Amino acid sequence: MSAVRAARPADGALLDAYSRAVVGAVEQVGPAVLHLQVEAARGVGAGSGVVFTPDGYVLTNSHVIAGSRRVTATAADGRAMDATLVGDDPDTDLAVLRLSGEAPAFARLGEAGHLRVGQIAIAIGNPLGFQATVTAGVVSALGRTLRTRSGRLIDSVIQTDAALNPGNSGGPLVTSLGDVVGINTAIIAGAQGICFSISADTVAFVAARLIRDGRVRRSHIGLAGQNVLLPRRHIRFHDLARDSGVRVEATIPGGAADAAGVLSGDVIVSFAGEPVGSVDDLHRLLTEERVGKSVTLTVLRRTDKCDLAITPREAAAQRPPEARRRIVSQ
Repeated sequence: MSAVRAARPADGALLDAYSRAVVGAVEQVGPAVLHLQVEAARGVGAGSGVVFTPDGYVLTNSHVIAGSRRVTATAADGRAMDATLVGDDPDTDLAVLRLSGEAPAFARLGEAGHLRVGQIAIAIGNPLGFQATVTAGVVSALGRTLRTRSGRLIDSVIQTDAALNPGNSGGPLVTSLGDVVGINTAIIAGAQGICFSISADTVAFVAARLIRDGRVRRSHIGLAGQNVLLPRRHIRFHDLARDSGVRVEATIPGGAADAAGVLSGDVIVSFAGEPVGSVDDLHRLLTEERVGKSVTLTVLRRTDKCDLAITPREAAAQRPPEARRRIVSQ
């Protein structure tokens, strides 16, 4: 009995410390969290956002503001103002808005690379219309990947069990120190405690380019392809690093792949010296820095391995289709 009584003060102190950490983070970041009402052709929707600069730039999800005609941002203190779209990137499900009036407050972006599994994670948002709602949990896993509506994968996604619901999208994931380490974006339907946030490292990279250019520049090589397994004899004979590749289904006439001599039926196994085992591998390699620079594309053509010189071009900015085909354009 005495041992139980002796443990109680320590347990109470721990609980108080946890409460103080959550309360402190919410007091610090909460005033910068906005409720977003989005008027679009499909009707009226809602989501969350967070002000991350003193001059009123706001982070949210691309899917929250998709097709928007007008966005009204309401702060925790009840002030409402229009927000204009600066730029959005469906490939990372991020968007940046700018407030028409004075920012109520702003939160600071942290570094997701310092996160550890098990540390406190706090989500602030407006789920199901309940404004300024706080949920808390822990970082469940790091380095997850998540497929966006555009078909691309987002890398380095944070998994948390801090409860998220419709309307939380675009709100911040916060540490006990008040650093925004993620933007909440998705849940697994039917599951409990499996929620995802785009890491602050990805957010910082994308947001800077959206403010500068209104979009994120990426490269493409003008083909459609799909993942295929490679015959074992080809893997051994050519000493390939992957057991799969991307089979070319079609090339765009006059596009980069067409100009390089890529043929339907070729199987891409390497790009710029990096192994390619899937469409997602190719997506990761087709970065802004590749635009206009010749690189080597390695393909299997029947039983031969061919190196082709290809110059990626800038991909046109476009919103993703509602449904993705099995064949993904590059």
